[in-house]
Amino acid sequence: MYKETAKLILYGNMSEDTILVQLGEIFRCFDEKTSDKAQLTKEIYSQLKRILEVATDYGFDHNLWHNYLTFLLITNENPFSLTCEKVGANDGTVNAFALNDFRVFRNLFFYDFSVIEKELGIDCFSILSDYKAIGKKEFMYNKNVSEKVQALSMKLSQTTDEHEFFDAVTQFYREYGVGMFGLNKAFRIEERQTDGPVTFRPINNMDKVMLDDLIGYEIQKKKLIDNTEAFVNGKKANNVLLFGDSGTGKSTSIKAIVNEYYDRGLRMIEIYKHQFKDLSRVIAQIKNRNYKFIIYMDDLSFEEFEIEYKFLKAVIEGGVETKPENILIYATSNRRHLIKESWNDRNDMEHTNDLHRSDTMEEKLSLVHRFGVTINYSKPTQKEYFAIVGELARREGIDIPEQELNLKANAWELAHGGISGRTAQQFINHLAGQNN
Repeated sequence: MYKETAKLILYGNMSEDTILVQLGEIFRCFDEKTSDKAQLTKEIYSQLKRILEVATDYGFDHNLWHNYLTFLLITNENPFSLTCEKVGANDGTVNAFALNDFRVFRNLFFYDFSVIEKELGIDCFSILSDYKAIGKKEFMYNKNVSEKVQALSMKLSQTTDEHEFFDAVTQFYREYGVGMFGLNKAFRIEERQTDGPVTFRPINNMDKVMLDDLIGYEIQKKKLIDNTEAFVNGKKANNVLLFGDSGTGKSTSIKAIVNEYYDRGLRMIEIYKHQFKDLSRVIAQIKNRNYKFIIYMDDLSFEEFEIEYKFLKAVIEGGVETKPENILIYATSNRRHLIKESWNDRNDMEHTNDLHRSDTMEEKLSLVHRFGVTINYSKPTQKEYFAIVGELARREGIDIPEQELNLKANAWELAHGGISGRTAQQFINHLAGQNN
C-alpha cells in the first residue's frame, strides 16, 4: 500500500496523520518486518477504528474502505480538483498527473488485504468490505453527504480503468464541487487563537425545512426568492434584512432558502456578532470558490456601547477591495434599525460641547440602509394564527374539530408568549405529543 501512496502527485498533499498515510506506514513495517505481529495488529485496529468513526459520522454502509477512499477524493482540495470545480476537466498536461493518481486510487480500491490478514490472523478488512451499519436517525449524521459519497463510491467500484475513474471523479467535482463546501450546505466558523485563516465547521443537523413549510408570509417569501434567484443566476442582488416580531419565521425562511438552492451552488456561513472582526478573513477564503455564499447573521442587534457594527458596515460598503459578487449578507433582527437608540442619542444636539454625537447616531442608524432589501415579518392576526394552527394540525394528522382546535390554540398562546408562527408550532407539537 505504501508503494502506491508514494506514487501520488496531485493528491499527495495528505497530512501524515491521514488514515491512508498511517496504514501505508503500517504496511511498510509489515513488508520490512520491522515490527512484531502484535504491534502491527494493534496499529491496524487503531486505524480501522478511525475508519469506523468516519463511517459513523457520515452514515456510511456496505464497503467502508471504498467509502473512505471516495471521501478522501472528494474532500481533497488541490489545484486540479479546484479547477475541475470551476470549469470541469479540460484538456491539459495536468490530466496526465491526475490519471496517474486515479490509477493509484483505483488500485487501492481493489487492494488485496488477504496476505496481511492471513499473516496476522485477522479479518477486519474483509469485514469492512461488507459492512452493515446500525440504522440511525437522520439528524445524527449528514444524510446528504452520506448519499453522495456512497453513490460515487459505487460508481468508482464499477470502473474498468483509470480513465473511467477520472471521468466519474471530475464529473462529481463539476456538479458538486470539492472539499467541505462541495458536500455541505451550511457552516459555522471556529474561534481563532492566532492570526491565521478561519476554520469552517459544517452544520450537520441543519433543519430540513422548505419554503412551503412556512405557512403564510407569501409576499415576504417572494421577495426573498426573487433576490436569491438573481444571486444564484449570477445577476445583481442585494444584501437582505428580515426584521419583525419574534417567532414569525425569519430564520426559518433563510434556512429554507439554503435548502431550496443548495443544488444550485448556494451555501451558508453563520457568523455571530463577536466574530465580525473575522469577516474580512472569511470573505478572503471564499471569494474565489465556485459557490454563492450567504453570510447569515441571526438576531442581529447592537447595544449603544457595542462597536461590532463598524466591521459589518465596512464589509457591506466595501473599502478599497470590492465585496465579491459570490457573497451576500442575509440577517434577521427583531429591531427595525438594528441598533438600540437611547435618549442620550436623541438629546445630543443639546450638548454643545459634543457636536459629533448626532453624527455617531446617524452612523449607527444608517446601517440598515446598507441592506438593499428589507422584509418585514409582523406577527399574524388571530385569524391568521388560527389558519396556521389548522394547516399545521392537518399536516400532523391531528383530527380535532375546528372550533375546539381554535379554543385550545387561543388558550395556548395566552399562556405561552402570544400569537406567532412559533407559538402555533409549539402548540401542535404539544398536541402531537399528547396523541402519541
